[in-house]
Amino acid sequence: MADDSRKEEILINVTPSEVRAALLENGFLQEVHIERATHRGLISNIYNGLVSRVLPGMQAAFVDIGLERTAFLHASDIVRRSTADDTSDEPPDIRDLVREGEGVLVQVVQNPLGSKGARLSTFITLPSRHLVLSPKLDGVGISARIEDEEERRRLRHVVEELLAECGYSGGVIVRTVAEGADLEPLRADLKYLVKLWDVVQERCSSDSVKTLINGDLSLPLRVLRDLVSSDVERILVDSERDFDDMRSFSDTFLPEVAPMLELYGRRRPIFDLHSIEDEISKSLDRKSTLKSGGYVIFDQTEAMTTVDVNTGGYVGHRNLEETIYRTNLEAAVTIARQLRLRNLGGIIIIDFIDMQEAEHRDKVQQVLEQALGRDHARSQVMPLSPLGLVEMTRKRTRESLQHILCEDCPSCDGRGFVITAESACFEVFREIIRQSRQFEFETALVLAHQDVIDLLLDEQARSLADLEEQTGKTIRLQPESLYLQDQFDVILM
Repeated sequence: MADDSRKEEILINVTPSEVRAALLENGFLQEVHIERATHRGLISNIYNGLVSRVLPGMQAAFVDIGLERTAFLHASDIVRRSTADDTSDEPPDIRDLVREGEGVLVQVVQNPLGSKGARLSTFITLPSRHLVLSPKLDGVGISARIEDEEERRRLRHVVEELLAECGYSGGVIVRTVAEGADLEPLRADLKYLVKLWDVVQERCSSDSVKTLINGDLSLPLRVLRDLVSSDVERILVDSERDFDDMRSFSDTFLPEVAPMLELYGRRRPIFDLHSIEDEISKSLDRKSTLKSGGYVIFDQTEAMTTVDVNTGGYVGHRNLEETIYRTNLEAAVTIARQLRLRNLGGIIIIDFIDMQEAEHRDKVQQVLEQALGRDHARSQVMPLSPLGLVEMTRKRTRESLQHILCEDCPSCDGRGFVITAESACFEVFREIIRQSRQFEFETALVLAHQDVIDLLLDEQARSLADLEEQTGKTIRLQPESLYLQDQFDVILM
């Protein structure tokens, strides 16, 4: 059921080399998804891999799927080969599951992160709007977020009948969005997924190893499939071509979503609405300020993310315990939102300000868990410790916003971050588009760091040419030696 107090909308911004999607709740930015043409995400891609090395000591194998780095496959992510005398609950040895030099059908479950290759699984899943097909498993699973027992029984009964109808013998997971769904959308989803699985198996048997068998949808279509809930009121898209693709996709697979789609045609850039650009910029800062005057510090490392809560300038009106309690309550909501917005995953340690009263500690924990309940990524929260620490994990499948938009700063030997030259190029593109819609001019002179200019003349030359054609303006480039990599100016002539 939709929550009347929650009104969501999705904004999709398309430029020649980058697509960005923003999910807003009551006008506040909650999530940002970014896909760039130069390095699209790999999650859900299915490959015909080649086992290159087996490591018994790690119970894992490295698999070559045709990328720069070999991918990682752990024994727990491999479907066991069942035998008649297999009655042991002990995990099998990795050497009994895969062998060097053999082919294996795998799916990416985690993008390459830093120096690590992608993580793989042989438990193939094929998602649609309402269902997820799991050919290597058995039975029907229901999303834990569907809490009504009568609805869970109804969905299980309907899906089991559909499985018998189509003769499919694998497993199916019913997604949260299927709550209240009628028979026909579920039948259409299952028919589509079964046909897709047949195509995957056919390609696997005919294609060579180290090749892509099935790629996931583009970001705009994934948004329709994965992010649209009953709380979403509209989906704004600023690209006519992508709008047409999304409308065609929704007409075929998601007819209930089609009325939400709107083509955004105003002169003001779509991400200027609700100050989204400013929110993205703020999410790259260590400090996130609270309305009360307190603040929260986020420190992201390869091992974990630490979050520190401080009262700052908030002095309260009653006593110290009440001041600390109110700060922690506000921080709990902010932390949940920032984890989504920054897309921070893995192990997270939150250092709340110490509270003396057990009732206050329980309430802060409850507020944190409730705020995390709206997150699309699964999380697990441990009880607040006597030291005021909360240990939690958040599923990490793609790189954080900081890792996408930033790189280690060469001026401080990696102790800070600076916008990448590629990100600066896209900022330049957006600024030229913004200026072309507001002012009359013939030539735009771009002053920027040498690395940005070099990228515009090399890898982004085609995008630059497309932008000149799109705006009808001439674009000239001039390097400025005193500019930092994230600094630029666009001079209209």
